[in-house]
Amino acid sequence: MRYDRRKDISPKYLLLAFTIICVILLVLSYFAGAQMKLVRDITGNIVSPVQKGINKIGIWTDSKVENFKEIQALNEENEALKKEIAMYKEEITNYQNKLAELEELRELYALDESFPEYEKTGARVFAKDSSSFFSVFYIDKGTNHGIKEGMNVMCGEGIAGLVIECHDDYSKVRGIIDDNSSISAKVMPANALCTVEGNLSFFQEGYIIVKNIDKDAKVSVGDKVVTSPISDRYHQGIIIGYVSEISYDTNNLTMTAKLTPAADFTNITEVLVILDEKENLIQDTDN
Repeated sequence: MRYDRRKDISPKYLLLAFTIICVILLVLSYFAGAQMKLVRDITGNIVSPVQKGINKIGIWTDSKVENFKEIQALNEENEALKKEIAMYKEEITNYQNKLAELEELRELYALDESFPEYEKTGARVFAKDSSSFFSVFYIDKGTNHGIKEGMNVMCGEGIAGLVIECHDDYSKVRGIIDDNSSISAKVMPANALCTVEGNLSFFQEGYIIVKNIDKDAKVSVGDKVVTSPISDRYHQGIIIGYVSEISYDTNNLTMTAKLTPAADFTNITEVLVILDEKENLIQDTDN
């Protein structure tokens, strides 16, 4: 490749050129000071406003950048606070759930203490049928845990239902509010025999029905209704609920009452299963 010497300018020539330019500028400044002053004035009148504008734009830009940084910092702080609040809300919800569970366990413990004559086991509800209420639900214990069909299930202040199906590790329970439920009972303290019938349509208003109460029985609102000794499926003396309203039947022989159940069938998580079977207790008594 040929080397182009025209592109190789010696540093001494560059120095000489700059020196000549400087001398020319000095001479012009000396002999044409007035003209140069005019040029400087004109240039200053043009440049100064532009420079001021540029300075203002620079200051405005700096302020916007600072504001953007502050907003960005606030947004980051806001996101951090949101996460912290969400964490606290989750913790509060967990505490509330634990308190509710503790309260339910206390109720079960009190219920257990009320019937020391029966052997019982605790179980957890893990599912229910399609109804909005716990009319039919499932517990996490079955035949492997000594559960059998017909065993009584309790929660809240009293009876919840009967075991109607048993599998190895789970069981199906029919609640007393279910349309297919019927219990021989009595109203206390009048000791008046009656029948408690489940009804999901009525329970949407918070009650089920008590039928066949003798019209002469001294029954009042607030009276307790319990399972009867003559029931072939339920152990006696377990609270079913409380009378909330009374009316006379058209036959003028009996009364009908509305009953508020002792168990909360809108939310059941823990239950007690009585392991003693009613038929076995009857046989033991006969012997």
